Amino acid sequence: MNKARRTAITTEVAKTRDLLEQLRDHMSKLEALKDQEQECYDNMPMSLQESDGGEKILDTATMLEQCVADMDGAIDQIATSMDEIEEAVAA
Repeated sequence: MNKARRTAITTEVAKTRDLLEQLRDHMSKLEALKDQEQECYDNMPMSLQESDGGEKILDTATMLEQCVADMDGAIDQIATSMDEIEEAVAA
């Protein structure tokens, strides 16, 4: 690997790490929204929880929870790959 490619790889890895930080920020915001939806649902009377509106709130909270879990897994996998690339470039 020549110096130019090594520099290009290092630059792109750094940019990818920046994107991962942005994704983590968005993931945190989605998790907070999920918590708000869940709290709203939990504080509803049972009769409203069983209504269409209540079910939509619960469904939204559930989908947000799955989205956050998926994002977390993807971020971890990408971060691991970036670590491996950095090790290979440094060797």
